[in-house]
Amino acid sequence: MASSSRPKKPVHNVHNGVGQLRIIGGEWRSRKLSFPDVVGLRPTPDRVRETLFNWLAPYIAGAKVLDPFAGSGALFLEALSRGAALGQALDASNVAVSSLKEHLGTLRCTTGQVQTADALRYLETQPASEYDVVFLDPPFNQNLLPTVCALLEERQWLAPDAWIYTESETAPSTLGLPAAWRLHREQKSGRVYYALWHRSAA
Repeated sequence: MASSSRPKKPVHNVHNGVGQLRIIGGEWRSRKLSFPDVVGLRPTPDRVRETLFNWLAPYIAGAKVLDPFAGSGALFLEALSRGAALGQALDASNVAVSSLKEHLGTLRCTTGQVQTADALRYLETQPASEYDVVFLDPPFNQNLLPTVCALLEERQWLAPDAWIYTESETAPSTLGLPAAWRLHREQKSGRVYYALWHRSAA
């Protein structure tokens, strides 16, 4: 979903420079929303999203959700649809952020906030708030994941038993993520690795 170059994921229903994503479950189930044809912007595929939210099913209702590389907003909107209490989304692309703000308005959602921001700078400089679920789908081939994950830990952005989802171009075991994170589930689709981590403060 991040708006930079990365291995391509399949995008369906693309026409006139616009793509479509479908919300899979929850309050807005089956709603279709458009997203801009920004280079590198690829929503997490439906099948992967469905698997992820099956994994998160016991934890998403009432959760505080952070999506620092929101892109199309597919994961962010899915979480809000499924009962997340509030969400904060960031993206470096003004076009992506504008589109996501429109979606929140269309859905009459008042629990989601979105702003244009560089994720690393935001996590470094803003007052931290603890989040229960974090989605990390940064641009590939820039070695961003280890830095972002370290900031989440060091700046205290995570609840004691937070869940963190990552998408990466290399296997989860090679990412060198914080010692407090335990790999809960993983899946590979094409060249992309999808993983869910559980943080244990102990």
